[in-house]
Amino acid sequence: MSLRNYAVLALLALRRKETSKHSGAISLFDREFVLPGVFSKDLSSALHYAFRQRLAADYAVSCTVQADEVRRLCNEAHTFIAQVKEYLTQEGAR
Repeated sequence: MSLRNYAVLALLALRRKETSKHSGAISLFDREFVLPGVFSKDLSSALHYAFRQRLAADYAVSCTVQADEVRRLCNEAHTFIAQVKEYLTQEGAR
């Protein structure tokens, strides 16, 4: 599980929401945080994209990821985690 996934789970725990699947966590993130405008749709799109890439890497017969793509995914992950951390800090979470 990636740090981004743990960040989503931390947000959901704040709202007392649970799910047993990554796809469910992403759906809850969208419903609880993106639709109300807490986080941007761009952040959600990056999360969805990273999840699709992870599925491709896990289940595709052959999957090659270019260095530029890895940098993009890492930058988006850092941005995601920073924004979640800021939100959690504002909400008084420890």
